[in-house]
Amino acid sequence: MRRKIRVVGAMIERDGRYLITQRPATATLPLLWEFPGGRVEPGETDQLALAREVMELVGLVVEADDRVIHVEHAYEAYDIDFCVYRCRLRSGTPRHDRINDHRWVLPRELDGYQFPPADEKSIALLLGL
Repeated sequence: MRRKIRVVGAMIERDGRYLITQRPATATLPLLWEFPGGRVEPGETDQLALAREVMELVGLVVEADDRVIHVEHAYEAYDIDFCVYRCRLRSGTPRHDRINDHRWVLPRELDGYQFPPADEKSIALLLGL
């Protein structure tokens, strides 16, 4: 049986722009862009996982609201069950110790960045493509 990984991403909006982060050069899918987030640990809700992952990854305090996107994607070695939630930024400034870079981008600018395949599906849904 294939391994299935539940992953959550945060759509954090500020002044009409969304936060995207760039994966480290040493990570799986290096230097690709994504909404910040990560794996849901056993016993965790999506919302708790998002708050924890965004804090660990970029040092921001966020509160998850409604789920806006749910996609599934089969990578070569495992399947991703990926949900993106609209999140409110409560406090913090993005830090770069666990990411390569970050940008605040307008929705129309998103297609100028390279995302992992599962994220590409969510971006396409988000933009209504």
